[in-house]
Amino acid sequence: MTTELPQILGQRRPEIRARWEALLRLEKPATALATPDILVHLFDHTLDEVLAPKPPVRKAAAATGPLPGRCDWNPLRPYFATLEQALLEALIWAQAADPSLDTQLRVAQVGELCERMRGVAHREILLLDGVCQCLCTESSPA
Repeated sequence: MTTELPQILGQRRPEIRARWEALLRLEKPATALATPDILVHLFDHTLDEVLAPKPPVRKAAAATGPLPGRCDWNPLRPYFATLEQALLEALIWAQAADPSLDTQLRVAQVGELCERMRGVAHREILLLDGVCQCLCTESSPA
């Protein structure tokens, strides 16, 4: 990710938070822990991680593909899915405001942002799945 991008998205942080919360409130919470009133308290910490100048070290494979997890009731699944949408929307608006960006850089920025976000998401989702007490399968909650 270019060094400017975390700064650009950081400047849009209030917009990202507002859009993220709006998207999260559209989701139907599967459990009491998935209610937006609880999850909004995690927003700042998560954005700090995703927009850190140097992303956390993680396995390259962890940041690809759909969000992981064996528990469909994990409240972090909709939390990170809505974050990804809010971040991508903010990035697209930021890119649209900068006509000097070429197509190749725009695509690279989207890819890097997704990799960063999914790296954090994978780690957190799998961590919570590890302490889950239900006997969920990937296709249906217990």
